[in-house]
Parts: sequence; C-alpha cells; structure tokens
Amino acid sequence: MSKAIESKKVQVQEIADKFSAAASVVVVDYRGLTVAQVTELRKQLREAGVEFKVYKNTLSRRAAETAGLEGINEFLTGPNAIAFSNEDVVAPAKIINEFAKKNEALEIKAGIIEGTVASVEDVKALAELPSREGLLSMLLSVLQAPVRNFALATKAVAEQKEEQGA
Repeated sequence: MSKAIESKKVQVQEIADKFSAAASVVVVDYRGLTVAQVTELRKQLREAGVEFKVYKNTLSRRAAETAGLEGINEFLTGPNAIAFSNEDVVAPAKIINEFAKKNEALEIKAGIIEGTVASVEDVKALAELPSREGLLSMLLSVLQAPVRNFALATKAVAEQKEEQGA
C-alpha cells in the first residue's frame, strides 16, 4: 500500500477515536469568518478544553462510520470544522452558540451528544443549559432551603419563648 493510503487510514482511525471518546461534538460551517474571528473562536474553545479541528469530509465520514455514527454524515458537506470535548458536554455547544450569535457567518450544522447524533435544535438547547457549576449551585440552594427554614423556625420559636418568659 502507498504511504498516502496508510496515512489516511491512520487519520480516519484518529478521528474515529475522537468521535468515540468525546462527550460532545459540534459540527459547524465556518464560511465567511475572518482569520481573526476563527482565531478568537479557537482561543475560547481551547480555554474550555475543547479541540477544534478542520478535517477532510471524506475522512470524517469514514471515521463516523467506523465509530458507528453514520447519522452525522449528511452534515459533513462543504467546509466544516469539528469541536470535540471529552469532559464537558455543554462547553462546545455553549461557546459556539454564543459566538454564532455575535458572528452570523458561523453556522451550527449538527452535533453528537454522548454518542447520539443531535440536530441543530438539540445543540442549541444544550447550549442554553446552565453550566455544571450553575447546576450544582442550584442543587445546593435547593438542598439548603429546608435546613435554613428549619433554623429560622427554631430561632423564631426560641425568641417567642424568651418573650413569654420575660
């Protein structure tokens, strides 16, 4: 086999591994963005631990088939960039959605959320969710409310008893 074919096989396997390992993937059309805008988007994604790459569509399609995600292939046409996140499911969708609001040239095509192909609407809905920290703080406030209310009631009863005793 030629070196070019071997190289492509290695690339396909590499992309397939990224598809399989990723908690979420977002496919975007970046046509119309300036180099400065793409650089800014890459910077924001890198800071969140998200990998943002441009691959040939044929290699991406073969990798999706290898990873068992054939449903994403219909979106792999034209110039695409793919954002992979291994830890945070929400981060790529949130960052790309915010960036797309400011830069209309960036178009979200589709995504993969925990191994399931997702539509544009699904990706945007995911982007609207609060961050992990936000969800944890909401949970914490819900868990603290009964304890706080009990403490306030106990204090009120103690004060009332004090007044009656005085």
